[in-house]
Amino acid sequence: MLISEAYAQAAESGASDAGWANLILLIGIFVIFWLLLIRPQARRAKEHKQMVENLQRGDEVITNGGILGLILNVSESYVVIEIAPNIEVIVYKTSVQTLLPKGTLKSIEPSKGGRQPKKATKSVPAPAQEEVKTSASKDNAPDNTSDSSADESGKPGEKN
Repeated sequence: MLISEAYAQAAESGASDAGWANLILLIGIFVIFWLLLIRPQARRAKEHKQMVENLQRGDEVITNGGILGLILNVSESYVVIEIAPNIEVIVYKTSVQTLLPKGTLKSIEPSKGGRQPKKATKSVPAPAQEEVKTSASKDNAPDNTSDSSADESGKPGEKN
């Protein structure tokens, strides 16, 4: 026979060393993952929770939706925010993203003489206008082959 028989061999001691190395590598990856991702995220969540608990009337904030405003009232779960003069919104306390320094809103308010919005105008594209004019002039054009003429007043189609 050309193929020799293969027999199972006893496990060498190097295989058990590879098992420990894999375990140490796995633990090292978890430690790096914890240091770079889990710990900073937990720290940010703790800071946000503390900031939300310390919200008070008069604070200037930004919500998760990007709305800037001044806190008028704080309840257990909600905050009333004034986003413009006499315009108030009610949001969850947890949707407050950032606490701004005092006076920030006054420094970024737009000027009263800002640019005016353009008025929307509806227009028909040029080729369509020409097509409409040509078809209208063909359909509504007076038949000049008949006996219609204009009098001295300049009104066409009127007969004397």
